[in-house]
Amino acid sequence: MKVDLYDLVEMKKPHPCINRTRVFQIVRIGADIKIQCQGCGNIIMLPRHEFNKKVKAFISHQDHQILNKE
Repeated sequence: MKVDLYDLVEMKKPHPCINRTRVFQIVRIGADIKIQCQGCGNIIMLPRHEFNKKVKAFISHQDHQILNKE
């Protein structure tokens, strides 16, 4: 799956935050991929091969980072 910076993806398992969302935004791409939970704003770093196993679906392409209002 080809992903770009700031794309929104749905993961197979929800983030264990209070919102239990599965939607994450990609904030860094390289050998590791950083994703940001769209429910609580926490950032998670995953190796690329682990990210590819855990991603369920591509949601949409964004041109800029979505800022969480906290």
